[in-house]
Amino acid sequence: MKNLDNYVKAIPDFPKPGILFRDVTGILESPDGFQLTLDKAVGILSDVEFDLVAAPESRGFIFGAALADRFRTAFVPIRKPGKLPRETISESYDLEYGTATLHMHTDAVKPGQRVVIVDDLLATGGTAKAAAKLVERLGGTVVKMLFPIELEGFKAREGILKGYDVDSLVKYPGK
Repeated sequence: MKNLDNYVKAIPDFPKPGILFRDVTGILESPDGFQLTLDKAVGILSDVEFDLVAAPESRGFIFGAALADRFRTAFVPIRKPGKLPRETISESYDLEYGTATLHMHTDAVKPGQRVVIVDDLLATGGTAKAAAKLVERLGGTVVKMLFPIELEGFKAREGILKGYDVDSLVKYPGK
C-alpha cells in the first residue's frame, strides 16, 4: 500500500522559478490515491460531530462533496463572485499579489450548525479563513478544517488559523 505522498506530484519551478509546486491532481488521477485520501479523511472526521461540509472551489469541491456523501451530510459550495444564483454573503481576503473574494448563499448555514471546511491544500490559510468567516457570519461553528496537503512553511496553523481545529493528511516543510 502506498503512502498518500506517493500520489502528490512535485512540480519544480511552477508557477515561477524557485517554487516546488505540490500537485494534488496526482491523487485524483489514481483511484487508489483518491480512495486512500478519503479513507484517511473519514478516519480523522469519524469522531467529529458535524452537520455539513463546506468547501471552496474548485478542488475543495472534489474532496468536500465526496466526504459529505460518505457522512450523509449536506454540502455547501463556497464560490467565486457571480457563480451562485441566490442571495449571497461575501468575504474578501489577501493573496500574495492582490485580493480575492468568496461567496456563500445566505441560507447555506443555519445558526448553530457545526461545519467542517475542506480544501485541497493549506498554504497561507487565507481561503480557509475567509470560508470560516462566512460560516460564522451565518451563525455556524467551524468544528474542523481538513486538507489533504499542508505546506508547513507558511505557518497558517500558528497564524491566521490559530484557534481553529486544523488537520491535514500530508505535511511538507517549507513553502
